[in-house]
Amino acid sequence: MEKILSILYFVIGLSILIILHELGHYLVSKLFKLEVEEFGLGFPPRLVRLFRIKETEFTLNMIPFGAFVRPKGENDPTIPGGMAAAKPWVRFFVLLGGPFMNILTGILIYSFIFSQTGVPDVTRTLIADVAKNSPAESAGILAGDEILQVNSVPIKSITDLQNAIKTNLGKEITITLIRENTTVTVQAVPRVNPPENEGALGIGIGNPISKSSWFATIPYAFQAAWEDVSATLSVPGKLIRGEIQPSEARMVGPIGMYSIYEQVRQVDAQNSTDFQVPLNTLHLMALVAVALGFTNLLPFPALDGGRIAFLIPEIILRRRPSAKWENIVNAAGFLILIILMVAITANDLINPIPPINP
Repeated sequence: MEKILSILYFVIGLSILIILHELGHYLVSKLFKLEVEEFGLGFPPRLVRLFRIKETEFTLNMIPFGAFVRPKGENDPTIPGGMAAAKPWVRFFVLLGGPFMNILTGILIYSFIFSQTGVPDVTRTLIADVAKNSPAESAGILAGDEILQVNSVPIKSITDLQNAIKTNLGKEITITLIRENTTVTVQAVPRVNPPENEGALGIGIGNPISKSSWFATIPYAFQAAWEDVSATLSVPGKLIRGEIQPSEARMVGPIGMYSIYEQVRQVDAQNSTDFQVPLNTLHLMALVAVALGFTNLLPFPALDGGRIAFLIPEIILRRRPSAKWENIVNAAGFLILIILMVAITANDLINPIPPINP
């Protein structure tokens, strides 16, 4: 029964992200007064019509996964008032609505996570660790100390500390610390040629974590979402340079995602005494939401990004590509995506996702 519930929660969570994606398309369509014929929960065949709002039928479909939106005249520019007949910039924003909603969802989840765990206080600098036989160890600096001053110069950021050390290599400096609410002063000499993988003082530094209002977490949430995108973009380069193995960059389908979800869920169960909410599971949802939005923006046929790519010559050259040719390319792209998904799912079955923490 627990396994069934776990699968159900996973399907519901992933479906919510897909429904939000389609909701983005729907809301932007309505914003520009485009008619939407159907908003379907799940995929056809249809089970029942739930209700109707103006011209839009909201339906429940047999395949209980995801959702879809069917705008009027989606692929036929000859239908008046339809999406394909709309101005290119209108179609651009409608196509952008789905990925935007997913990325926004990821940002909001990250913001909630930071509101629970706290955010780094970048105005304060803490000693995270001290290397053996380093000037910091000889001076008596301990992990957990907060640095206030170097030679009477206030330290209000990690950059301030790095600059203060860099300008005093080989010279004795006076460092003022706070240790357990007590002010401590020590002297040390930053090394000119420190050992490999060590700094001049031999310390690891960071910022303390402090509780913050939800509003103040938003910049950190944007940064977390951008780091997700940057990590994805860096994968090809890392593969070429040999920094990661192909197995570490593998694509995963629903089965692989569920395997990761199960492992993350177990970590949350072990840490249930630390937080009231499953933060690791929420982090996974945020990651998937951002990935879903970003992936859909890739210029591949059938994806939102691929459809946007067809708008570029129309916007720049004011000349629309053949609608028939566009539909053929998108249909071929959709077929390739189906084949790719089957191959990825087969790989997930044959080569299961290894443990996150082996």
